[in-house]
Amino acid sequence: MKSHKNWFKKNIHKDDIHNIIKINHKIVGYTLLRNRKIISLNYKKFFYLDTLIIKKNERKKNYSKILMNLNNKIIKNNKKISFLICTKKKIKFYKKFGWKLLNKKKFKVLDFNFKTSGMIYNNFKKVSLDNLKFFLYRKK
Repeated sequence: MKSHKNWFKKNIHKDDIHNIIKINHKIVGYTLLRNRKIISLNYKKFFYLDTLIIKKNERKKNYSKILMNLNNKIIKNNKKISFLICTKKKIKFYKKFGWKLLNKKKFKVLDFNFKTSGMIYNNFKKVSLDNLKFFLYRKK
């Protein structure tokens, strides 16, 4: 628990957004939208969709749909793009909510190494998705 608290203090900022579903005063679902920096001609900040958690015994009740629709609404209302990393197994799920798969050769995450896939949502300025550079953990 102590290491979780330390990680949280180090990596979570006051302007990050926590979305929670509670049923009978118990948390059954959670997402985290981190307010982070991107290097792009048309964008300066983006939301990093870091976490989507649904309690195991609550997973067949559409809570993930509720949270994803809420996340998408928040992203659009703030006029930002959003980025996430996920395994191949999860791509189909996120595509149902309008997320687009990025070509791994056309973007970089400057402060985190990963071998999974990257996806983007709400590219309302129709920015070229070539040579995007994201910061996931720190604001520069």
